[in-house]
Amino acid sequence: MRVLYSLMWWLALPLVLGRLWWRGRREPGYRTHLGERLGFYGRTADKRPTIMVHAVSVGETRAAEPLVEALLAARPDCRILLTHMTPTGRATGRSLFAHHGDRVIQSFLPYDTGFMVGRFLRHFQPAACVLMETEVWPNLIHGCAATKVPVALVNARLSERSLRRGRKIGTLMTDAARAIRLVAAQTEADAARIASLGAPNVAVTGSIKFDVVPPQAALDSGAMLRARFGGRPVLLCASTREGEEALILDAYRDMDGRPAGMLLVLVPRHPQRFDEVARMVEDRGFTLARRSALPDSVDTDVLLGDSMGEMFAYYAACDCAFIGGSLLPLGGQNLIEACALGKPVLVGEHTFNFLQATEEAVAAGGALRVADAAALVRAAAGLLDDDARRAAMGAHALAFAARHRGATVRTVELLQRIIA
Repeated sequence: MRVLYSLMWWLALPLVLGRLWWRGRREPGYRTHLGERLGFYGRTADKRPTIMVHAVSVGETRAAEPLVEALLAARPDCRILLTHMTPTGRATGRSLFAHHGDRVIQSFLPYDTGFMVGRFLRHFQPAACVLMETEVWPNLIHGCAATKVPVALVNARLSERSLRRGRKIGTLMTDAARAIRLVAAQTEADAARIASLGAPNVAVTGSIKFDVVPPQAALDSGAMLRARFGGRPVLLCASTREGEEALILDAYRDMDGRPAGMLLVLVPRHPQRFDEVARMVEDRGFTLARRSALPDSVDTDVLLGDSMGEMFAYYAACDCAFIGGSLLPLGGQNLIEACALGKPVLVGEHTFNFLQATEEAVAAGGALRVADAAALVRAAAGLLDDDARRAAMGAHALAFAARHRGATVRTVELLQRIIA
């Protein structure tokens, strides 16, 4: 199966590279560091032990922050190699860890062929390979096993849907699971599903995302945004995905009893869609302001959050937050950051990628499920009109987030046992 998988990678490579170049029209970062994606690197004379941490995109990179900081503190002899698949993830890592200088270096992970992975491992010679959340790459794991590099899957999660998909490809996934030295799972359910694929050493450590601390600069930026909003009640729709913005804007346009002065802040998850969403707003007759050209006073119907790395600032500036990816069957996004800032959270019905955290937040009274976009704006209006209820829900969200901290310490303790 692994040979067939590798062959499929080689056959698909021209299409993959073509798509990379095509995406580079809107996101020029996809056209940079192309050699790294194929396993080619410059020379390096640094002989410090290297711990590889793979965080594919923005969400995983931000989630990895407390883990990277803890590893740097626990292993002062080591440096961290932070690998990514997206340029936005790489840019996020650069902004988070620039103060560490050459103790944190970055690279794109090569495509998962034996040849490219082999060049990557020979060049960086990692002492350990730490994969975040769901990033199981069969040839990378096989190459690490062949060169005696221990592999850990941390902050691991696996939904029922992903488990069914994994079983369909048979030994490719089970062989990879068996070669992982350590799995630190977010929940008991995640641990059971991963163990059923054959992973030999699975522990439950909780979610590292609860340990992410809002940077003071983000809180200051949020205070600046809030000042420009004035006293307007603010609904933030964060990390929205394709198809959701149209539903939200239509419901916002058609809602009855909109709170006086209500401001809708829309932050699409993918930056290449900023202009598309701006057109949606204007096509419906709303007035629009952009974060990238922020006026001194935001008196428009909608603010478009067309900036990267400012999600904490948007949460700090809002009164309640809807977490995108959940109105449509896309699996949802992380609601922990909003809870950690004491904001009432709204989610749709489709949160299978973050099921336990979402259900626990709802049970704790910090989050509320809504059936559709119309129910979303009605629920938001109710919260924005009820200061006491909004404050109580925010306090429950904050307590929920605080109660689940500590996963980073537990994870690093386990990693120390396998890192040479």
